Amino acid sequence: MASTSLSGKAFLTSSSHRSEAGIRSLAPSDLSFKSNHQSSSSSAFRGISVPNLRRPSHPSKLVVRAVGNDFGTLFQVSTYGESHGGGVGCIISGCPPRIPISVEEIQVELDRRRPGQSRITTPRKETDTCRISSGVNSDGMTTGTPIHVNVPNTDQRGHDYTEMSMAYRPSHADATYDFKYGVRSVQGGGRSSARETIGRVAAGAIAKKILKLRSNTEILAFVSQAHNVVLPADAVDYDTVTLDQIESNIVRCPDPVTAQKMIDAIDAVRVRGDSVGGTVTCVIRNVPRGLGSPVFDKLDALLSHAMMSLPATKGIQFGSGFEGTFLTGSEHNDGFYMENGKIRTRTNRSGGIQGGISNGETIYMTIAFKPTSTIGKKQNTVTRDRHETELIARGRHDPCVVPRAVPMVEAMAALVLVDQMMVHVGQNEIFEVNPDLQDSLLGPITTYEEAIEPVKKP
Repeated sequence: MASTSLSGKAFLTSSSHRSEAGIRSLAPSDLSFKSNHQSSSSSAFRGISVPNLRRPSHPSKLVVRAVGNDFGTLFQVSTYGESHGGGVGCIISGCPPRIPISVEEIQVELDRRRPGQSRITTPRKETDTCRISSGVNSDGMTTGTPIHVNVPNTDQRGHDYTEMSMAYRPSHADATYDFKYGVRSVQGGGRSSARETIGRVAAGAIAKKILKLRSNTEILAFVSQAHNVVLPADAVDYDTVTLDQIESNIVRCPDPVTAQKMIDAIDAVRVRGDSVGGTVTCVIRNVPRGLGSPVFDKLDALLSHAMMSLPATKGIQFGSGFEGTFLTGSEHNDGFYMENGKIRTRTNRSGGIQGGISNGETIYMTIAFKPTSTIGKKQNTVTRDRHETELIARGRHDPCVVPRAVPMVEAMAALVLVDQMMVHVGQNEIFEVNPDLQDSLLGPITTYEEAIEPVKKP
């Protein structure tokens, strides 16, 4: 083994021409340092400590962290569970303390998401009853520690997926999961199932509560298209639409005339064993100004990430969206004006976000969902051992996912906004804000006693 001296330190190599790639492959644990300083033939290197580089006596261990299950920066949510496993749920880290929250409040949101609500949703019968096992004390207040919400699966039918364990469902995640992992859960799609979103909706219920308390922010989503039935642009006022209007029918469209047409369209394909897609529009009112950060964490980029992580999503647009491409700049720009000492925009083609930062106007976006992949019609496919075949999928599936996607969209929007609110306060409100330009998020919250009242014990 060759040896050279650099400032008195032994620099060992297994050959006189050890490759740079070989040096880079060494782990930090393979580096050893000498503390004594010896004289050097060159004063230029005196006092510089150079590590001994040793060939590892055993192969380096590669540790890969499982990815894709966590969402958020400060308000972080990890979901777990599979469609036909023991249960699903989430762990929420970073939730502020002293937030009043009850199982009942979470359950309201889960009931909006659960299967078996109507004839146009999957007939799987799950109550989706949740349980909080940590992070909330006996008085119904968050403690600042991780919150665990669990929902058991009670209506599994693994035998419905016997054929699908051998053949891939077209346009589903069956094939790609095998391509990636070499193994998959063959019952109900595993993590690709929409049952994974239970954890998101549960965490979103808490996030919505925080937004309501902190800034009176309200998030409402509704179905704006089902198959070829489109909600007219002037049928809904984004400033006044209510949850009661949205929840007044099984398709969750706030316009009753359009809602009935949507239901009829879904029914027509449902009885044929087919499926259709559609769009969900999300409206966010009373959004604090200044949320989002340049350049990679723009608010619309973060919301896009959140929405596109939902099952069956295929596209998203904000404000005027693709329609804005037909306008000129003079037609599209949102002019500013003053109202009660506040800077406002006369129009809102930006959809409440400019330069990736919220401007205080209503945020609105529309998310596209594809037709449900699993259908009751015969389809051409291949088996896992690469033989062409035909498949008629069994199981219980939504003929159109958009009615149940509504609470999922609201939940993901809430998670993004709460996380960005915490990031904003952490960076911009350590010191006093500039009152001439900035709005503080640390002012009085919505009446706290009123918020606590629903969770007080009788």
